[in-house]
Amino acid sequence: MVAPNFSLKDMHSSKEYSLQYYQNQALLITFWVSWCPDCQRDLANKEQLYKSMRTNDLEMLMIHVSGREGSEDAGETYYKENNFTFPVLKDEGTKVYDTYQCMSVPTTFLLNKDHEIVGRFNDKASFQQMIKEIGVVLSS
Repeated sequence: MVAPNFSLKDMHSSKEYSLQYYQNQALLITFWVSWCPDCQRDLANKEQLYKSMRTNDLEMLMIHVSGREGSEDAGETYYKENNFTFPVLKDEGTKVYDTYQCMSVPTTFLLNKDHEIVGRFNDKASFQQMIKEIGVVLSS
């Protein structure tokens, strides 16, 4: 299944990104909120992965689900407090979250370079499981 297209703004600027921006790149897309303990663990792992990646074949996008937060700036505050460096886009409420039929946070999608969804990981998925699937996508 091809991933639904979206166009969202970067959390820290007005620059807009869509799936087309990442043509011929595999993507790891994670939907998150600041108050969720599973998201907090997941984002720390994703930050380490992001810092250690040495490939242009995979891009990581974190999508902050602003419609599930208690305050407008909670996601940006959490991002800054944790010194994250990965790219983060801001959902328009829960628009893209709903389009991807997410049921919980964090929810992560792995897309191949053709932007077909080849992996979906919920809040109970292990980070090791994601790394294994990423390896499969990057080797194909």
